[in-house]
Amino acid sequence: MRRIFFIIILLPILSCQDVIDVDLPTADQRLVIDALIRINDTTNATTRVRVKASQSSSFFDTVSPVSLQQISITNLKNDTFINLYETKPGTGIYEANWETSQLINGELALNLSYENQNYQAKTKFVPAVPIDSLTQGSNNLFGDDETEVLVSFTDNGDRRDYYLFDFNFGEYLVTEDEFYQGQPFQLSFFYDKDLKDQSELKISIIGIDKMFFNYMNQILQQSGSATGPFSTPATTVRGNIINSSNKNNFGLGYFAVSQTFSRTITINKETASN
Repeated sequence: MRRIFFIIILLPILSCQDVIDVDLPTADQRLVIDALIRINDTTNATTRVRVKASQSSSFFDTVSPVSLQQISITNLKNDTFINLYETKPGTGIYEANWETSQLINGELALNLSYENQNYQAKTKFVPAVPIDSLTQGSNNLFGDDETEVLVSFTDNGDRRDYYLFDFNFGEYLVTEDEFYQGQPFQLSFFYDKDLKDQSELKISIIGIDKMFFNYMNQILQQSGSATGPFSTPATTVRGNIINSSNKNNFGLGYFAVSQTFSRTITINKETASN
């Protein structure tokens, strides 16, 4: 599922073709950390913590999973920590259950070791607001094949909020409450023609801070929404993963702990066409 772009391509008529060699830019291999921890219910006693580790390669190549030497999360307020373990060798996915109270109170530090170098990232839990309603719209963006979904929510007027929306299929959108502080707000999102009738979509609103908001803005501008926040963009975008052993060999990706509210909707193509 891809965001819809409007591109006009002019194809001149050529009588011959020449092969042109293009030197693509190369980049150093870097550790990529997907550590967005979503907390769906702050009243649960424990939360499943999940972190994915991979490594970037050359230009246009995908990332591949890697195994870490060690990974843990520490609550710096009370110096309590938990070690994460690879659930299945070779997947690069590390998980553990931890008390939810440890995740939502105080500053948190992600510490890990990879190829004898130490990496760290720090964050704090960021709250969100529930989705008030999730409905299917009838508007179109460029033609008659798109499907509109309307998401309504009410911003909290007691704080400055930034939100990350997950629309499935690796589609993301960020927004801040500068123009709707403390007010109800509705945003419209369009899926392209590949969305099938009776598809069930789970859409989430995720609380993020300003730094993560700026990071996601850069990722989406450079790579498009369908690549997700932890892919390797054409131009390296730095997150909050710091290499304390070698500052020039910083990691990619992001560590965040976010309250998340989700709702589901079943798409009816006949409704959209009426």
